[in-house]
Amino acid sequence: MHRSTSWACRLLAGASLLLGTTTAVAGNAITSGALSVEPPTLIALAFDWRVEGDDNRNARVAVEYRSQGSLNWQTGLDLVRLQNEESFVRNALDYIAPNLFSGSLFDLQADTAYEVRLTLTDPDGITGESQRTLTVRTRAEPKPAPGGRVLHVYPPGHTGPKQQPAYSGLLEAYNMAGLGGDWSRASPPRVRPGDTLLVHAGVYASKRDQYSHEINSKYTTCCGTPWDGTYYLDVAGTADKPIAIVAAGDGEVVFDGQNNTVLFNVMGADHTYFEGITFRNTGIAIEAGIKHIAGARGLTVKHCQFVDIGVAVHSDWGGSSGFYIADNDMRGREALDKLATWYAVKPWVDLPNFTEQAKMKSFYAVSIYGQGHVMAYNRVRGFHDGLDHATYGMPDGYPDTPDSRMPLANDIYNNDIDVMHDNCIETDGSARNMRVLRNRCFNAVLGGMSPQPIFGGPVYFIRNVVYNNWWGPVKIHGEPAGVFYYNNTFVGEFKQLMPASNIHLRNNLILGQATQPRVFALDTFTNYSSSDYNGFRPNPGQAEAFAWNSPPFDQVRNFYNERKRPEVADTTAPLVKRSFATLSDYQRATGQDRHSRLVDYDVFVAAPQPDFTDVTHVVDAQSIDLRLRKGAVAIDAGTPLPNITNGFLGKAPDLGAYEYGAALPHYGPRPR
Repeated sequence: MHRSTSWACRLLAGASLLLGTTTAVAGNAITSGALSVEPPTLIALAFDWRVEGDDNRNARVAVEYRSQGSLNWQTGLDLVRLQNEESFVRNALDYIAPNLFSGSLFDLQADTAYEVRLTLTDPDGITGESQRTLTVRTRAEPKPAPGGRVLHVYPPGHTGPKQQPAYSGLLEAYNMAGLGGDWSRASPPRVRPGDTLLVHAGVYASKRDQYSHEINSKYTTCCGTPWDGTYYLDVAGTADKPIAIVAAGDGEVVFDGQNNTVLFNVMGADHTYFEGITFRNTGIAIEAGIKHIAGARGLTVKHCQFVDIGVAVHSDWGGSSGFYIADNDMRGREALDKLATWYAVKPWVDLPNFTEQAKMKSFYAVSIYGQGHVMAYNRVRGFHDGLDHATYGMPDGYPDTPDSRMPLANDIYNNDIDVMHDNCIETDGSARNMRVLRNRCFNAVLGGMSPQPIFGGPVYFIRNVVYNNWWGPVKIHGEPAGVFYYNNTFVGEFKQLMPASNIHLRNNLILGQATQPRVFALDTFTNYSSSDYNGFRPNPGQAEAFAWNSPPFDQVRNFYNERKRPEVADTTAPLVKRSFATLSDYQRATGQDRHSRLVDYDVFVAAPQPDFTDVTHVVDAQSIDLRLRKGAVAIDAGTPLPNITNGFLGKAPDLGAYEYGAALPHYGPRPR
């Protein structure tokens, strides 16, 4: 932590009182318990090691890993210490994190076996196993099953050559008949696991408002849907044998909802696979789950287009798992040439026609809940929110939540998100090992990246960039715990709505843009939160530039549990308020950011301070270059972070998302 000895002593002095021990030493030794592996994704693995004791928080779990067969071990980040941190919002959330170590390995190879060695140490003694070595395999990218049946789908009325077996409309291939209306659910399924429905070029639009839709659907419509125009898919595939709906490659395949509510409902069909399809003119393109009702597992959506939609993909069913949503282009119904927001706050509420502009046309591009999901390389434009983990509330059955119902081990990486009324990315309502890596967020009004709340963590925000976001780069709410910001470039002030616990920052660039007075203000219930090796640009002329509000320094933490009593009106712990005019004053008084430095916009190749004279102005992402310029003070100013800054160029890692001299990340869809 790079704190002084006196600083560390102050933190430990209050451990007995705050952690509920009567003797300072009695609970300091650690007992190791069960070790579990969270659901693997394509590029990440995560581990949870339950423990008891370690009241003084000086135990450590070191992580080493190597691909199976390799000789050399590599170092990962230590697992994160969770220790009963609380997240509380009255009448909605009341969560206490377990006593364990948890953490992730990043940027691994897909479908690859890794050996992982975890080593537990504690100066106060260990009961039980102190080292565990295990072999875990990352997930393979979902693909149609090789060798499965191929069923050819053509638009009704197609008169050209057909490959056999050929079917008129998707549902005639999916079911034994493609009748619509009252008869739409009468036919038994034709498809089985491993089938590929190869959909040929054309527009598939159900004439659901015509009575002939029912009696002559094979000849007058494409699809044989019910009157709502929804494709209800209800046959389950498997992970290695999905039911795949794939564009044939002979021209664009368009499913047009004709402004219906839901285009595809796959809540009853695990391992449905879409590739190369255009979804158009509908409220929800793919409905995959509804809380406490039903939902799907293993949904794949690849290289698809979403045009004129309210929502691309939705599922907030607690059992959702293993979605892969990648390389898609998602276009909502919100205007792309002018920023708007729903939030009635100045200066927005004073704009002409604010009420009209605040009407929501498209909610979010993707909102999904659960575990083992991947949202990667998508282009997202013109929504209220971009890519979200659903704000679900308490996990199912808490405090006895089954492992399969915990929201954890999800990846959001390399997405290009632009023109949002609210947030680019939300990790809201998740518990552990949310990984938000290398995303570009431009033109989002109200907090680029939101952790509200996080149930214990860790959630990692790594190498993301945020620019032209009026509120700022983060929106911290719901008392999140276990939030880590590493090597991000955040143009905008770091501002919170509620305190957080166990929050840490390293190697970030945080530049004030004059929408808030302070460039950096952290509210935390835990004095083991930390910040260092960052670059700050305070706003000129402000009396206060920094704030660090926490319990008194002689306390390890204080959540003020009495605030949960109904008779107590104040739901916020009375943290000690500490504000400072300069970085040096802040460093001396708190012991935080000892190695951090001042920067300005001249650290970038071409990125001026955003101009909010017109808050509705949209900035072209291609006009902004957030790479570090030669000689910038942010170069070599960071600290090494295992598995994050490996291969840095120069004497030390650079601050911000981009290492000087390294290639830029790829944002948005990759070529097929």
